[in-house]
Order: sequence, then C-alpha cells, then structure tokens
Amino acid sequence: MYETGVFNRWRRHPWHGLRPRLDDNRPEIVQAFIEMTPTDEVKYELDKTTGFLVVDRPQRTTSQVPTLYGFIPQTFCGERVAALCDEVEVADGDPLDICIFSERHITKSEILLRARVLGGIQMIDDGEADDKIIAILEGDNIWGKVEDITDLPAIKTERLQHYFSTYKMVPGKNVNIKVDNVYGRDEALRVIEAALADYKSVYGEYHTSK
Repeated sequence: MYETGVFNRWRRHPWHGLRPRLDDNRPEIVQAFIEMTPTDEVKYELDKTTGFLVVDRPQRTTSQVPTLYGFIPQTFCGERVAALCDEVEVADGDPLDICIFSERHITKSEILLRARVLGGIQMIDDGEADDKIIAILEGDNIWGKVEDITDLPAIKTERLQHYFSTYKMVPGKNVNIKVDNVYGRDEALRVIEAALADYKSVYGEYHTSK
C-alpha cells in the first residue's frame, strides 16, 4: 500500500490502525475485522499486542458460530458501555464484538468488510458487559434490505444467543453468561457510540487510515 508517496511496509494493527467507519454520514455502516467464520471449530481471537489471530481454545461442544464474528476497530468496552447495562458496573475491556449475517459463505478470516448494523445482544459475562452487535453484510443479496433486528427471522438471533451461552464451556470452569436482552438498531448505535468514546478516552484520537 502506498500512502503520501511512501511505501508502508508494516501491516496496520487491526484494532488500533483501522477506521471504525468509512462514511461518517452513515453511522449504521461500520467496518469490521473478522476473527471467525461459521466453519470454525476452534475459537480464534485477536492478540492485542501483535495484532495477529491466535488460537484461544478448541470449542468443547459441536456448536459453531452461526455468523461471521469479529470486532469494530477503535472501539473499547469501558465505562460508557457498562453504563448502558443496568445489571453491571464494568465492561470487559475488549473491542466491541460484531456478528455479521451473509447469504454467501465467507470462509476466510482476517478480512475487512462493511457491515450494516441491525441491533445487538446485551451479553453479560461473569458480571461484565460484553455486547454483541448484530449486522448484515452491506449489499447482501438476501439480507441487504433488512433495516432492524426485528426484520430478521427470530431463529437467527436465537442461534446467536445459544452459541454465546455455551461457547465458553471448558472443563472445571463455571459459566455465568446472560444473553436474554436483545435490542434493535437504535440501541445498537448507542452502544457503538459509547464504545467509540471509551476507546478515545483510553487511547486518544482516532487514526485516519483505511
């Protein structure tokens, strides 16, 4: 990639070096970095120091994530995100997660895509807010006209709730996860704005790269 005439020989950090939005006039469109696909049977996640994907754990059950799964760059789940959930005082301190439905099978991770926000799941993991934004691939041939999570078949959200209620099951560990509260697009946009503001408070102004 060339930038101001100088060859950029280093890959940008997916969390800190990419923009959360490419069009400031369309807040419902976000950029997502994909960590997992529906074919993955191993839980992958971003190593926050290096910016590479690492193996977190093999999934204990046969459950697989029913959507593309990743995060929105330059977001941070901190005090503002926690304040949107009445049942917690803290959030998990990670980038804001996003689940993206696509009619076409995307089988590669470590990719960027444009997603349109529909809603979210207010997940509480061991007393911490760990929201999951739900979106569709921008321009998708089947889901591209969907505007809000209520326009999706209910089974789509139910499968996500089931996955997140079981995906941390490991021997010898008690799982305390709540995924009961599903919200629509307006609330999801509030969560995203809170996560953007939390990131700015911790890491400073946004970068302007792609």
